Amino acid sequence: MESNIKDGVVFASPRDEEERSAVAGTCVRKLGIEIPAVLDEFGNSTEAAYTAWPDRLYLIDSSGRVAFKTKPGPFGFKPDDLQAVLKKVAIP
Repeated sequence: MESNIKDGVVFASPRDEEERSAVAGTCVRKLGIEIPAVLDEFGNSTEAAYTAWPDRLYLIDSSGRVAFKTKPGPFGFKPDDLQAVLKKVAIP
């Protein structure tokens, strides 16, 4: 948290979905995130269902099933493991 304060990256806790969306949008823009970002609803039902905290990457296959799930990040991310699964589920 100290580095966030030092870098001026501090937001008040959002009070509703509109504020939450604004904070998320700012983070996506300022961090230069180029992959699609999805925002959970205010009750965090997706986070609860998928144990996505603190952050986690999922690969959903063409039938809508979870084909790959990383361990919690950022240290749980193994790009080579994800790449191997991507090759297996790739659409020909």
